[in-house]
Amino acid sequence: MAKKDYKKLSDDIIAACGGVENVLSASHCMTRLRMNLKDASKLNVEEAKKIPGVLNIVVQNGEQQFVIGQDVASLYEEVTKNDIAAAGTVDDPDALKADANGTKSNIVETILSYIGGTFSPIIPVFIAGGLTGAVISLLQTFGGLDPTSGTVFVLSAIQQAMLYFLPIYIGFSSATRLKSNPYLGAFLGAILVYVTLNRAEILTFAGIPVANIGYNGQIFPVILGTLFMSVVYRFLQKYLPVVLRTVLLPVLTMLIVVPVTLIVLGPIGYWVGTAIANAVLAIYRAFPALAVAIIGATTVWLVFFGMNNATYPVLFLLFAEVGSDPLICTGMAPANVAVGGACLAYALLQSDPDKRGVGISSGITALSGITEPGVYGVLFPNRYPLIGAMVGGGVGGFIAGLFGLTQYVIANPGFISFAAYFNPDGTMGNFWGMMGVMVLAVIIGFAVTYVLGKRQEKKA
Repeated sequence: MAKKDYKKLSDDIIAACGGVENVLSASHCMTRLRMNLKDASKLNVEEAKKIPGVLNIVVQNGEQQFVIGQDVASLYEEVTKNDIAAAGTVDDPDALKADANGTKSNIVETILSYIGGTFSPIIPVFIAGGLTGAVISLLQTFGGLDPTSGTVFVLSAIQQAMLYFLPIYIGFSSATRLKSNPYLGAFLGAILVYVTLNRAEILTFAGIPVANIGYNGQIFPVILGTLFMSVVYRFLQKYLPVVLRTVLLPVLTMLIVVPVTLIVLGPIGYWVGTAIANAVLAIYRAFPALAVAIIGATTVWLVFFGMNNATYPVLFLLFAEVGSDPLICTGMAPANVAVGGACLAYALLQSDPDKRGVGISSGITALSGITEPGVYGVLFPNRYPLIGAMVGGGVGGFIAGLFGLTQYVIANPGFISFAAYFNPDGTMGNFWGMMGVMVLAVIIGFAVTYVLGKRQEKKA
């Protein structure tokens, strides 16, 4: 398959969006080019899907997301060479607000989009911190590294800072998503984990008791705090005299938000998170094989609807409660690689070199844990690979749950994150178990897709 011409692809996408003058801003995640348009009606979605190099288009809450693949960063560079604001910067907030108000979505879609949009930008932090923990285990198990050495001390800091300061990253990302001040969002997260407030045993504010809570690694308290902060910030921004905003806006915002978060919103978020964690663990403990099988079979649908990142709150709750993830990532690992097997089987059945190339590239990418190209470019357009991937992921998840397998660090589920399955105690059972489950998922995904594809050929 010919090498992509990113300049032409960029020009085609911008033209489909109504030209440079209709694009407010551009950003990108791991596989999607995300465009905010002044007038969304100028984008013909069906015609734009036909652009070579565009696998699909997802429209969520006023944002047009062009599914490209792992090479989206190269396309993004070309797009931002035009007169287009980069990294989510909004040039025309009034037009953006009008466009958002014209977008119909239900409350569930809005919440899931908000959660997914909050966690997507900080996935690299999770991967870097999580896999560093796996590196420590590898060096200690196979390299004879002294656990008391300075090397372990430094590497452990990388691993532990990821979870310890999690509220800061979420505060920044959440405030950005809410079009509020991201630095104040990060500041709120930093306050929650500040040493004199975090787990303070006897603390009051204006005579009101402050709950003794440890906010390290917590998600919902800072999310609720930044939601409240965005309301307060906009209110003050609207009514404060312009000449006083620079000084009074940030000060008054934090003086209002911090006490309310510590006294009310933080405890509510903590209790909600604890309740969700307990409920998820209860379901998993009652039906472990079935619970993981459901994740394995439905992950492709979560990806298709852009809801896969919305599972991060549950994932972090699991890590906080049990120290690993026996459900979400453990189920997604066979699901992701089963997509790879299904795409490779699809490629084998194709006589068209372009379709074969899409299948092969999507299959290899999925084996590494990135499934959007395969989901949008192969599975859903052709259906029978979708069935193969779901069967492979479901069977793999069932076996993983049956044997109590888990993922010990936060990393993208797939073969490329093999180190995430090493048990910190040095035993290898979990690693070989997950490798076996993923290999089986690939084989089943490939076999089911190939058989169904052959049957479809005979009917055609």
